[in-house]
This record gives sequence, structure tokens and C-alpha cells, in this order.
Amino acid sequence: MNWEQLLSLKRFGDTNKRLRKEQDETRLGFEVDYDRIIFSSEFRGLQDKTQVVPLSKTDFVHTRLTHSLEVSVVGRSLGRKVGQLLLKKHPHLENVHGYKMNDFGAIVAAAALAHDIGNPPFGHSGEKAIGAYFKEGEGAQFKTQLTDKEYQDLCDFEGNANGFKILTESRAGRAGGLRLSYATLGAFTKYPKESLPKKPTKHIVDKKYGFFQSEKQMFEAIASELGLIKRHQDYLSYQRHPLAYLVEAADDICYTIIDFEDGINLGLIDEEYALEYLINLVRGKIKTENYHTLKTTEDRISYLRALAIGTLIDEAAALFMTHEEAILAGTFETGLLDVSQYKAQIKDIINISIKNVYQSKEVINKEIAGYEILNQLLRSFAKMANHYFEDNLNSYDKLLLNSLPQTVQLGKDSLYDNLLAVCLYISKLSDTNAMLMHKKIQGQIF
Repeated sequence: MNWEQLLSLKRFGDTNKRLRKEQDETRLGFEVDYDRIIFSSEFRGLQDKTQVVPLSKTDFVHTRLTHSLEVSVVGRSLGRKVGQLLLKKHPHLENVHGYKMNDFGAIVAAAALAHDIGNPPFGHSGEKAIGAYFKEGEGAQFKTQLTDKEYQDLCDFEGNANGFKILTESRAGRAGGLRLSYATLGAFTKYPKESLPKKPTKHIVDKKYGFFQSEKQMFEAIASELGLIKRHQDYLSYQRHPLAYLVEAADDICYTIIDFEDGINLGLIDEEYALEYLINLVRGKIKTENYHTLKTTEDRISYLRALAIGTLIDEAAALFMTHEEAILAGTFETGLLDVSQYKAQIKDIINISIKNVYQSKEVINKEIAGYEILNQLLRSFAKMANHYFEDNLNSYDKLLLNSLPQTVQLGKDSLYDNLLAVCLYISKLSDTNAMLMHKKIQGQIF
């Protein structure tokens, strides 16, 4: 892979090549990507979606929106650091093509901003609930009417693939979705493969999948423009866009450190115990005199959190440059932080978060409720979508159909498209709106 192609400014529908040196520096194409994402209704919906603790009423606990903003900030810093080093190593990118350090930061920041845009309500349990409906619930009846890959898309409903659909799906008056640059869409796609086969290798690309069958041709066009390396002839799979490693690292840094911080502030992780873990990560950077002047838990944790994030940004940037040639060749098979000198410390922090936060009674109880809410919504809307496909709507189906926003388009040509359309609709609901819709379906509107 080569950076000239990987940094493509092309957007859906373009007929002429966009050259970096001809860009308006006051409104650079990659920065437009960030603007389009942040002003989208799908991004705004993240403000009422679970990050770790569902439906929390505490101000300092993160939602998907605050998490996404923080990941984008970390991603921007990480992209700029790497961009600065890459331009020194490949000076023709600046001298001939006009790329700047901030271009790399803008691409990574935009992709990182959108990285959770496809996640359903109620955290990762939302993805599992949708998948379980089709794999083990009433949705299993549709298996014989779908291709294996279409059915797998639903059984392993994937927030990453759903996010790619949200960013690129055309509808009336909005051809190409948000029309982001192909560089940003490439950096967004952490798992550039289709849903089958599942995990054919231990390569990081094969961990999950990154696009539904409905967006397969769109992704092929983007991959071709970017010059991504095709990995297999028998099924669609590509090597990652190199900047996807930075988006992933930014996310890993934030959820490792900030979910841990949330657990401490909620009292789920003991402060003294927690401080020990964070200090192990940043021992060489602590200014003792500054630290001892801090009087509150929140201030002490904030200080250590800032140091930890800075340490891991520097580490991830250095690792990217060390492995840049392997990344471009498609032979680097893990995440950046998986080969970090701080791997043991990161693992310790994550293990404490899993035990004390992710598996806390508060989180588990609300995930159980979310599971049932989404299952009930799917039972009603998937049945209606099937009846629409069969041209056999009953009176109740018509009421459900009229409750959908105009952006949800059902048809009589493809059951798969109809089922995916209602999954997309449900995935966009906030936690609160999912609960309200569930109450309506149960008749609890008074």
C-alpha cells in the first residue's frame, strides 16, 4: 500500500480527482468529514446511549457521545504525531502532494469520532440481543430465505458494519450518505472483511467484520481507490487502512483508562487500589509535589489519567513508526497496544474494570432489561418487515409501519434489506427511546 492512495480525498459521486495541494486550507476536506459526522442526527443520538454504565444519572459517567469525543481528541493527537514522523520519512508527501501533519490528525479524529456511531442501545449487550433474536429466537425462521452471508450479518449483528452503513447509505436527497472522504472511511473500518468466514485466522482484521452484504460493493470501490491489499480470492477481505490502527489505539487508550476512571468515581473500584495500577503505568512522569497538592479523588485520578493517556499516545505513535513497513505490507497482525511495553499494566487495568465495573450488578441488571427490550422490538418490527415483503400487512403491522420515520424504507424485493432496515432503525434508538417504544408496544402509554 502507498500513502498517496491511502490519503485519498475522493468522496462518493466524485468524477474528478481531488488534489491535496488544491484544497482550501480554511476548510480542508478531511476536516469537513469531522463536521459532517458531528452535525449528523446519528451522532447526536449517542448522547443517550450506554458506554459502560447504562442509563446512569451521574454527570461524570461517560455516554457513547462523550466517549466518542474523547477518542477523537486522542486520535487527533496520535494522528498528528504520526503524521509529523511520516512526513519526515516520506518528504515527497508534503513537497510533491502538499499533505500536512494535521491531515493525518484530521483523518484519525473524524474516523474515531464515528467509531461507535453504529452501536445499538444498551452497550455491547445490544449487539448480542439483536444477534440472539436471529440466531436463537423467532428470527431463526428467516434463515432459509437468506443467503448464508446475509443471515450471518444478522446473527452476528456488528456495530462496526452498522456504522459503515450509517456513514455511506444513500437515501432520497442524500446519495452516498454523509459523503465522507475515502481516507476517513478506510480509517474507520477496523475489520475490512465480510461476515463469513468467521475468524478464519488470528490476524486482527479477522476478529470481526466491517460491512454488511448491502454495502459490499461500496466497500470494494473504496478499497480499490485506497489501494488496500486484497487478502483472499474466495471471500471479500482486505488488509487494514494503516490509520485504522491509530483509530483502534485511540479507542483502546480511552476505554482502558477512562472506563477505569468511571469505576473509581462510581465507587466500584477502591481509590487506593486504583492509584497503584495507574501509577505503575506512569511512574516515570509523576511530579510528586504536584500530585500531593491534590485533595480530592476526582482530581488525583484526573491527573493520573492525563499522564496515562499521554504516555500511551507516545507509545502508540512510536510503535506505528516501528512497524510502518509491516503495516503497509499487511503483515502486521495485532493491535498496536498488543505489542506495547505497557501491555501487562494495560491488562491489569482492564481485568479490574471487567471484574468491578463491567460485571457489576448495576451494569448486569440494566443489560438484562435492555436485552428484553430489544428482543421485543425485534419481534414486532421484524415480523412487520416480513409481512411487508410478502405484501401481507395486517392492521397492527400498518400501525407499526406508520410509527417509523420516513428514512426507513421497506420494499418487496428483498427480505434481507427489510430486516436490516428495521435493525438499523432499532440500532439508532437511544436507550430512553428504546424503552419508550417498548412501553408503547406493551400498551403502557398512559
